[in-house]
Amino acid sequence: MTNAQDNTEGTEGTEGTEGTGSAAGGSAPSRRSLIGWGGAGLALGAAVAGGGVAMTRTGNDVDPAGSGTSGPVPFHGTHQAGIATPVQDRLHFAAFDVKTDDRAAFIQLLKDWTRAAARMTAGHTVGDGAYGGLAEAPPDDTGEALGLSPSRLTLTIGFGPSLFDKFDLADRRPDALVDLPQFPGDNLDKSRSNGDLCIQACADDPQVAVHAIRNLARIGFGTVAIRWSQLGFGKTSSTTPDAQTPRNLMGFKDGTRNIAGTETDRLKKFVWVGEGDGSDWMTGGSYLVARRIRMNIETWDRTSLQEQEDVFGRDKGEGAPVGKAKEHDEPFLKAMKPDAHVRLAHPDANHGATILRRGYSFTDGTDGLGRLEAGLFFLAYQRDVRKGFIPVQRSLSRTDALNEYIQHVSSAVFAVPPGVRDKDDWWGRTLFSKEA
Repeated sequence: MTNAQDNTEGTEGTEGTEGTGSAAGGSAPSRRSLIGWGGAGLALGAAVAGGGVAMTRTGNDVDPAGSGTSGPVPFHGTHQAGIATPVQDRLHFAAFDVKTDDRAAFIQLLKDWTRAAARMTAGHTVGDGAYGGLAEAPPDDTGEALGLSPSRLTLTIGFGPSLFDKFDLADRRPDALVDLPQFPGDNLDKSRSNGDLCIQACADDPQVAVHAIRNLARIGFGTVAIRWSQLGFGKTSSTTPDAQTPRNLMGFKDGTRNIAGTETDRLKKFVWVGEGDGSDWMTGGSYLVARRIRMNIETWDRTSLQEQEDVFGRDKGEGAPVGKAKEHDEPFLKAMKPDAHVRLAHPDANHGATILRRGYSFTDGTDGLGRLEAGLFFLAYQRDVRKGFIPVQRSLSRTDALNEYIQHVSSAVFAVPPGVRDKDDWWGRTLFSKEA
């Protein structure tokens, strides 16, 4: 990300780029005018003590070399980016708790976050940037992404069930946003589960993803606070059909029949909330289930190859289903053991239930007993949690042979609203605007 010089004026015409800092489309004020993103005048003392008031700047400060896999992903659109988008290599996921009962302040945060997200995904610094501004105030941007390309950064927001207990939103909670049941074998850490809202940052550079979450948390200081977060690497799923399925930390390919980002019919059927699904404000959105799944790596590593392949229902070398030659070959479920993971997770075994997966591997050191704290951070998008994740997980939690080697240790569900249409739109507008 590059940092344009002060007082630079310009046009940012590419989709996914904020052209101005005001809803009216006018030129954004300089940081030295001490006007915040919300439009309110700030005294110098407040600017010094406020800890990261985010400000806008004009000018095209996208890295001109950013293209191809390192370039920007459009921020604006019917759906949020980061769902059907080709899966990036790195993840920083954060769940937040809301710390205010001031509805107007929370809405203003969502607007500020939207502008910051649009700038960061386009390769811009936040506000006036990390340097060159008022010496007596903290910089608007933390600076660790200066000089880096956008790295296909996407930022995706979701609203948890507990948010609807705030701000008189109870009647706006979608029927599909259900509290997940306690599944057999769950050992959930409440401090690492749930949340009023979440931000999913995906990028091909881990520093770009961490920078994004760090700056959104900084902008939200006093209004929201991070409840828990998770770093991920080594994507374990793909939304590009021509790519080989990545491997998880057990060395296997899983989810080889994942929905592709180009399969518009399957996305419409299984991922995007449609008109008449029960909550008009969610049309064009989706529902996200996030589960932290710890793997008993040491036990797995002492398991025979034959048993490993039987557990998954596919071979370890190619990733082909039992009796097949290639990973994308249609599996013959009856050729697998009754408790094989692929057999139990397949849509044919779950009345057609289908989800879009965007999982990542994680490792967080050791558990104090010399065992790796590692596994899969599972992310699944679907049109309705009741018809997607829940029936599949019920089937898996009962008899999946893989359960001997894994344990679900955190869990959350979120309503992911539709995309931000243009520079005057903002995250959550359809939820908070009655006329939307």
